Amino acid sequence: MSINDYLLILHSAQVYDTVLDNIVKAYGGVVKRLGDPLDKNTLYGPLHNQMAVDKFKNAVNDAVRAGGKIEFGGKPTIITGLEPTSSVVLKETFAPIVYVFKYDLLEEAILINNEVQQGLSSSIFTNDISRLFKWIGPKGSDCGIVNVNIPTSGAEIGGAFGGEKHTGGGRESGSDSWKQYMRRSTITINNGKVLTLAQGINFQ
Repeated sequence: MSINDYLLILHSAQVYDTVLDNIVKAYGGVVKRLGDPLDKNTLYGPLHNQMAVDKFKNAVNDAVRAGGKIEFGGKPTIITGLEPTSSVVLKETFAPIVYVFKYDLLEEAILINNEVQQGLSSSIFTNDISRLFKWIGPKGSDCGIVNVNIPTSGAEIGGAFGGEKHTGGGRESGSDSWKQYMRRSTITINNGKVLTLAQGINFQ
């Protein structure tokens, strides 16, 4: 099972039905705690302005027109049945929508993850070490942050925080943050009287 920030990619034979069913049930609990963000009992607050509300509604409508099925409606929303290359999937709306996909081969999951233009964070949940190394390898997830068996919390303390592709723009936190404010050079100094040549070359 793998997760991009708003994509959930599930192995079709092993976990798809079970995980989807459990997430739908869990979302049912979330909506009971929607409300005023200043209320300590609130788990999920409102969208912050009318433009965000309109983008959310438009994305849901676009998904349905593209053949998507709403597994859980309202805010948040779970949608299945779309192609990973659907324009509504590729466009990040910063809305409480999760698009769920099936895969049979890990390579398919990697393609789905990497198809979107954003690349901040992804997670993989697996007990298979070979799958793990494929996901984090050079042909794996192209996100700036990759988590293993933990969700994409967005607050990976101590590490370099930042994305790739349209979510690129450098890193903050960790040692990478201060490197962006420097121009780094490799400097070699010879303080002796003999000129040292590369790789032991000696001119007669």
